[in-house]
Formats: sequence, C-alpha cells, structure tokens
Amino acid sequence: MEPMIQVDHLVKRYGEVEAVRDISFAVQKGEIVGFLGPNGAGKSTTMRMLTGYLPLTSGSVRIAGHDVQREPREVKKRIGYMPEVPPLYLDMTVGSFLLFVARIKGVPARERRARVEQVMHQCSIADMEKRSIGKLSKGYRQRVGLAQALINDPDVLILDEPTAGLDPQQIIEIRNLVKSLAGNHTIILSTHILPEVAMTCDRAVIINRGRIVADETIAALAAGRSLEEVFIQLTMQPAAA
Repeated sequence: MEPMIQVDHLVKRYGEVEAVRDISFAVQKGEIVGFLGPNGAGKSTTMRMLTGYLPLTSGSVRIAGHDVQREPREVKKRIGYMPEVPPLYLDMTVGSFLLFVARIKGVPARERRARVEQVMHQCSIADMEKRSIGKLSKGYRQRVGLAQALINDPDVLILDEPTAGLDPQQIIEIRNLVKSLAGNHTIILSTHILPEVAMTCDRAVIINRGRIVADETIAALAAGRSLEEVFIQLTMQPAAA
C-alpha cells in the first residue's frame, strides 16, 4: 500500500541558500509523525512544501497518492493545514468562521452545519461558538485553528508548531487533542520541543540544517540513545566549513 505521505529527494533553495537538502521520508496511514529539529532547521519550509504553499526546487511530494505539483487541487482536498500562526479572521465568531471555511473547502451545503458542530465538539470549543475570535485566549485560538484544519475531514493533517506560545496546561490539552485524532487521520507535526514528540507521536523524523539525521520510532529511539541525547548532539554540531 502506498504511504499516505511520500517525500522523495525534496530540495528547497532560496538563491544560494539551501533550506531543505535532499530529504526523503514516508508516513503511513494513521501514523502520527513528529518532524523534530531546532529553530531554522527547515521544518516550516518542509511543511509549506507538503501543502503546496511553497513550490519545490526539486524532488517530489505525494499526498494520498496525488502529486503536490501536478495535482494541487486534489492534494488540497485531502489535507488540513494548521500553520504556526493559524489564519483566523478575528472579527468573526467561531461558528461563522468555521461555516465560512467549510464552504470554501467544498463541504456540501447540507453537511456544513453538522460538520461545524462535530469539529467544535472535537476541539472543545462548542461553548465558544458565538464568541468573537479576537476575544479568545491564545489556547482557544489554537483550537479554532485546528478545527478549521479538520473541517473537511481530511486524510492528512499537517500541523506546524501546534503548541507554540501556549501555557503548560494548554499544551497538555492540545497534545491530548492531537493524540485523539490518531487512526482517523494521518498526522505530521513539526516542533522543536522534545516532549511534544515523545508524548504525542509514533515516530520522530529529526532534521538539522536542512537534512534528515534520524528517522526512528519513539520506542527504537528510547531503546538506544534517548531523544534528548540525539537532539543535543545534532544541535551542537559545528557549522559546515
């Protein structure tokens, strides 16, 4: 069976700067994979290429069997994307915003209301339906961001730093929410926070300076060197001459 996400020899250059350097990995259906690395490692650039938001310099990405470059509309039908700063309209209420997103993502009109109610329940924001997004806390805005990613019931969820800027309790709540989605969705989340991967994901793909330096299950990493040891080692590597 073809992986839900297949990345082959992916490269992204900005002029002479190579932000992503010939990376390859696959994510199977139902997996939660953590894309782990320090700030500036190439995580967000990779996430944006997976969604089709950024063009590829070279290589290929397939989502649910569809090529990101040749079939962008088919790919977008099958993904839910939550960037580090969710794209929210602050003057809209939670309910009206999610109905709007459902419409532009092609959810059939007869199903929109039920789908909005379902994702609000999943993300524990049903009691915020009539509240203006601009008046919500950071944690609730992250939940709305996740709800908009889920609104079209996508095969694949791509989450870029989903707990960035949250307090410890909010982080735990978002982690539990992501874990609850396992199996029904294939999830890849980027983060520079070690516990995020260890407590949420099945597998870690570790990236540094645009290259993948490890790709292991959490259990395999724990059986050998700890995640902390691997991460400290890669972050302390000297810069290339």
